[in-house]
Amino acid sequence: MRIAMIGTGYVGLVSGACFSEFGYQVACVDTDADKIARLGCGEIPIYEPGLADMVKRNTAAGRLSFTTELAAAVKPADAVFIAVGTPRDEYGGRADLSYVYAAAREVAAALDGYTVVVTKSTVPVGTGREVGRIIAETRPEAEFDVVSNPEFLREGSAINDFMRPDRVVIGTQGERPHGVMRLVYRPLYLNETPILFTGLETAELTKYAANAFLATKVTFINEIADLCESVGGDVHDVARGIGLDGRIGAKFLHAGPGFGGSCFPKDTLALAQTARDAGAPARIVETVIEVNEDRKTRMAERVIAQCGGSVENKRIAVLGVTFKPNTDDMRAAPSLDILPVLLAAGAHVYAFDPEGMTAAKPLLEGVVWCEDAYQTMEGADALVIITEWNQFRALDLARIRSLMRTPMLVDLRNIYTPGDVAAAGIRYSCVGRPTFEPESGA
Repeated sequence: MRIAMIGTGYVGLVSGACFSEFGYQVACVDTDADKIARLGCGEIPIYEPGLADMVKRNTAAGRLSFTTELAAAVKPADAVFIAVGTPRDEYGGRADLSYVYAAAREVAAALDGYTVVVTKSTVPVGTGREVGRIIAETRPEAEFDVVSNPEFLREGSAINDFMRPDRVVIGTQGERPHGVMRLVYRPLYLNETPILFTGLETAELTKYAANAFLATKVTFINEIADLCESVGGDVHDVARGIGLDGRIGAKFLHAGPGFGGSCFPKDTLALAQTARDAGAPARIVETVIEVNEDRKTRMAERVIAQCGGSVENKRIAVLGVTFKPNTDDMRAAPSLDILPVLLAAGAHVYAFDPEGMTAAKPLLEGVVWCEDAYQTMEGADALVIITEWNQFRALDLARIRSLMRTPMLVDLRNIYTPGDVAAAGIRYSCVGRPTFEPESGA
């Protein structure tokens, strides 16, 4: 099996590396010559646990290669995956498909014999049909079929998600592409991974529907957290109480500062726009988008309120700026909304993130970047946890108290036990639970 992967962004690079781990010959293509050169030398442009070792291993074995020559990669391929970006367009919620369509034209020009062309990028309903039309128009004599194969990779867990997925969704028509895709995913089929074959449009919609539903769960529990704070409830117990219901499940019921990243914000907007265009508005999804955007600003207001209503000339220590742990991705990270509000209110913000500071620095002007977690706390009036990296889960509470001018922890991820923090003499404010005052004599 020979595979060409068009695009070496997050999805393309992870997918290409994992396919090569199956034992296939994989050529990853990108127009960025510098990026391709660095990948060829083993330099990985993103942080994803285990990815660097996998790329190194398969490159050394001759199964994985990187090139700017699209035609050379496509001609011998049995399957060509289009995994280029689909960012929000400048006019609102629609996905910008210009990169997908440009890739389709280039692929069409390079096809040599029957090939399955697979859209791996997250694309709105109808994109697969348009890709097929473009290829047929560009090369009327080409032998090909278009397949939709949406990705369900979580940043920080992407390799495991690819190698041990909950399911694989494949949108196709006809026995010939069906057979090729079964061969592509044969290693997973042998492991009894559920493989769902659908039509093109159904596969495209499944990706958006999945992300919108998960985003809705996040937003729902955040609103329940606000209610808990108003009536004296505990959102942890509520989440456990409903999560134990098999019809609901416990995942994505963690109260916090709102969802971010490259998928949920973009995909909910795209689904809402697609629904409006189709005359079937997705009103729940539209509300989720609105509530989530408002929540990020409200988290900054929470910090200010905990500081007595003003952060003017106060030092605020911040731990974690990426949208989630185990990634360096800053796209739609809650910190991008929270920290500018604090800075505009006159705060001096000192921050640390294990992997995200390089990407964050040009996006968060005015923040002072520190070498470790404890450096942020020196003389601080409040400590704010925005991203729940594991190394922030067991900090030395006695040391925190000794370093801070005002020992107060605003935990936007609820990763600490309130009683433990209060017992250490630190005021503890979290999400969906009461504020715990420090114990006297601590």
